[in-house]
This record gives sequence, C-alpha cells and structure tokens, in this order.
Amino acid sequence: MVGMGPLEGVKVVELAGIGPAPFACMLLAELGADVLRIDRPGGGLSMGPPELDLVNRGRRSAALDLKQPAAVDVVRRLAARADVLVEGFRPGVAERLGLGPSDCHEVNPRLVYGRMTGWGQDGPLAQTAGHDIDYLAVSGALHLIGRAGGPPQVPANLLGDFAGGSLYLVIGVLAALHEAQRSGQGQVVDAAIVDGSAHLTTMLLGALAAGSWRQERGTNLLDTGAPFYDVYETADGKHVAVGALEPRFYAELIDKLGLNPPDRNDPAQWPELRKVLTEKFRERTQAEWTSVFDGSDACVAPVLPLAADHPHLVARGTFVEVDGVRQAAPAPRFDRTPTSLDRPPARPGEHTREALADWGITAVDALLESGAAVQL
Repeated sequence: MVGMGPLEGVKVVELAGIGPAPFACMLLAELGADVLRIDRPGGGLSMGPPELDLVNRGRRSAALDLKQPAAVDVVRRLAARADVLVEGFRPGVAERLGLGPSDCHEVNPRLVYGRMTGWGQDGPLAQTAGHDIDYLAVSGALHLIGRAGGPPQVPANLLGDFAGGSLYLVIGVLAALHEAQRSGQGQVVDAAIVDGSAHLTTMLLGALAAGSWRQERGTNLLDTGAPFYDVYETADGKHVAVGALEPRFYAELIDKLGLNPPDRNDPAQWPELRKVLTEKFRERTQAEWTSVFDGSDACVAPVLPLAADHPHLVARGTFVEVDGVRQAAPAPRFDRTPTSLDRPPARPGEHTREALADWGITAVDALLESGAAVQL
C-alpha cells in the first residue's frame, strides 16, 4: 500500500535524472511520500533494464516531452499540487525549461524545491561536467582513502553520490518541509555532492587541526595506518575486517588469536604487529575465523560480497527478494509508521495516464494524442 511511512500525505514531483537525485527520491518514496517521476519519453541513462534499475523503485512514472509547452504546463500544474519538487539538472537547465524555482513558486509558494548537483548552483565549476570521483577529489575525501605509499582508492560511488549527495538532499528537503509548516513558505535546497562530501570529513578536519591526523594516507588510526584497524587475508584468499580500537576489545582480539604480540601503544612497533597479525590470519579460512570470533567483542567481521546471507542480516531482513530480485530493504526503521517496498522500478511512462489523472491533471487523452505525454 502506498503512503504507509512517516511521510504519508507528502507529494513529490521528481524530474528524472541519474544517480543521487533518483536515490533521494527512492528514499522519500520508501518513507511514505507519493513520488511521481517525470521521465523523458523512452527514458534516460540506466545501468540495466528498467525493471532492475532499483533506485527507481517505489514510485510511478509518467513520460512527458518537456520540449513541448503543454508538457511543461503539466509539470507546473503538478508542482502546484506538490509539497516537493526534485531536479538534478545542470544549473540553469530547469530555468530554460520554464521549470525553475521562480516558475514553480509562482504557482505554489509553499513548494520545497530540491536541487541536486555535483558542484552546486554557483562557483567556478558549476557549469562543468563531473562525477562522484571528481567531487570526492576536490573535497579532500578521496585523498583520505588508501594505503601508505599508494594512490587514493575509489570507494565505488557510495561516498559521493549517495552519502554526500542523496542523503544531504533528503536532509535538506525534510528540514525545509518542517520549516514550511511554520512559515507557510517554501525554499530552494541547493544540495551539492562536493559540499556534502566535504561536510562528511568534519571529524577528521578537527583531528587534523589537533595534530592527531596526518595528511599522509595510511598513517592514521582509521585509514589502515593502525594494524588493529585493517583488513587481513585468510587462508582461503578471503578477508576479515579488524576494528579493535578500544583496549578491552583489542585484548579480546589478542586472546582469541592466542598471541603475545608487540606493544600496540608504540607506533614504532606497528610494522611488526602488522606482520604478526598478517601471518596469524593466514592460518585459517574466513569461515573458521568467523566461528572463532562469533559473539565476541573483538570487533572482527568477515568481508562479504554484495547481498550476502550473513545470519545477522537474515535475522533483521536487511536484504529482501522482490519479484525475484534481491535488494536492500528500506532503512531506517520505524515502529509506528513502517516503511515498505510497495512498487517495483517503473518503466518510463508506465503510469502516465493513471498517475496524471490521480494528481488532478485533466485532458490527459489530449496530451497523449499530441505527444506531449506518452503512455508506455
């Protein structure tokens, strides 16, 4: 059933894009909002067939040709009925379409207008192309990741697109919605991946200022510099993650390993300690070490592939299978207003007729006949 989460009753118009904006709208839909995705006829860039483009799950799709004035007018009418509009175009594109913030606020002053870009709405790079890796590079976040003496390592596109981008857009939209309840006025949320990625480094910026973090990769407590916060290869070529930071957790790690290692409090002995841990973990398989540390506070976990059946994940239902496709369940969880996966990813234009009608748009047949709207 649609709209069972904490955002039940919130209406969102999504101007289809790629990456972080769709993921943000997926989150809003899973939280209970009624999200209508406006696709271009035929759809856009995708990493697979539409039914497997999981970031598009949870909402309906209407296809509109925004090169036609009648289609632009439909989006304005949708914006007049919406609480939120989300777009992920390059700065200025929405304005040229006639769907910029001023156009939409003219018909709905309470509208929260969410904008998702890599570089932001202004600044020297605002009009240039980029991807997750570029925004991480400029923000300093990419510099942090990697081993001593090696190059920066790329964390897929999770850190920039989805953590520094999507999640900050959702936070901004929710905050603006809350404020609009008091003021009666909407506002523009300028969510930039470069800003969010920089913001994520706040704790380490403080540590850098305090002298407890160094710019050199792989030399610090949390970046594989410390041998008790690292990954180790097992006898079967797999890996375990070790995060025994606190003394009592480290003591349990050493006890489970049966070692009498060098002093971990002396960084000069860290190379020898790393050697001891490396050799020890290679003595058994990943499954054997998982059994050794099961239920302990040694902070050791197996490094598993995507969507693995770890007992803890199974018990919590962290991954679910919907229509034969394994995927992550919605997060976070709520005790009174639970979230749900109520719609599979839609094909572009799959719901044009029904969705536009449900949103109060009249003369849908005429729009379809003119080509301004397309029903798949």
